[in-house]
Amino acid sequence: MCSTNLSSFSNFSNTTCQLDPPHISIAVLLCLVLLLGLLLNIFSLWVFMRRIHQWKPGTILQFNLAISDVIICPLAPFLMVYFAQSEDWPFGSLMCRFKIALLTVHFYGSIFFLTLISVHRYISVVYHSKDSCMKQKNFVKKLCAGVWLVVLIKGGVCLSLLDVSTVNNHTLCLSIHQREYTEVYFVMNFILLILGFLAPFTVSLFCYICLAKSVSNINACHQKGKLIKSKSRKMVAVCMVIFGLCFLPMNVVRTVVVVVRKYFASNCKLFYQVETAYFASWILSSANCCLDPLIYCFSSQNFMKAIYRSLRTIRARIQKPQEDQEHISAPNTHITRSAGTGNKEIIQTLS
Repeated sequence: MCSTNLSSFSNFSNTTCQLDPPHISIAVLLCLVLLLGLLLNIFSLWVFMRRIHQWKPGTILQFNLAISDVIICPLAPFLMVYFAQSEDWPFGSLMCRFKIALLTVHFYGSIFFLTLISVHRYISVVYHSKDSCMKQKNFVKKLCAGVWLVVLIKGGVCLSLLDVSTVNNHTLCLSIHQREYTEVYFVMNFILLILGFLAPFTVSLFCYICLAKSVSNINACHQKGKLIKSKSRKMVAVCMVIFGLCFLPMNVVRTVVVVVRKYFASNCKLFYQVETAYFASWILSSANCCLDPLIYCFSSQNFMKAIYRSLRTIRARIQKPQEDQEHISAPNTHITRSAGTGNKEIIQTLS
């Protein structure tokens, strides 16, 4: 398939297996995950643009990763409506193609930018004393532009090959039950699996293994050495969790799905099992937009400082009205007392 999509199953096109549509709780959980991801990444983008004034190559990569995470979040209400209507796509062919492209760009954009962050971290720590193109902002900007070009081409290919289908009076969008697209899903899944996941994952795994070995040799007696070790270990852990929890299950389960759809479509029990696994893995894959902000915190000290400055600013703005109110009420008391004292002096004078 061209992208990860919760709508890749429905219960209408298989002539032998009548599967129930997924429970509405799946859509609710998905929307909550995407909403949380939207809030976290919008805040991250705000910090990058307004609070970090000097961008480094790593900052540029993280900013682009945040953009790739944000673009999927507006799909949440469309998916909610889709499942509320028992997997009947009411938004037409154009919106279906737009959804396909957006999901593809998000999914593989996140993988590619996460891989580049892994390579950059590896070079920055292991070859910190040597010059590298990954340490040059202009080169990293061009690299990010290249990634966006690649994922946009992927999204364009997918939206050009796939469209809505009407099965049993239900309009399906990017569904494994669209029988006319069975061969397309099968072929494209393995192309995207190899080029879109296995290759980037292998590069990231190599970088993190080498990084872990290098970090273990850093002298932890100095404060700087302790900081580098701590940041690198946390970043390795988060990236491996994202790859292992979000991207790996989706690619594995999706591969099983297209194989079952092509060769074992009449096995209803097996089909139902892979359907359930696919729903679960898709929700996990959507959680990457919530986990990616942890990378910004662990890999960039400037990002953490910017967050602290933002929190202090917010706190100061909250406290300022209270202080102003106290300041306003204090002179009034002083004026009242002064007026009272003046009255006493006048009375004494008149006496």
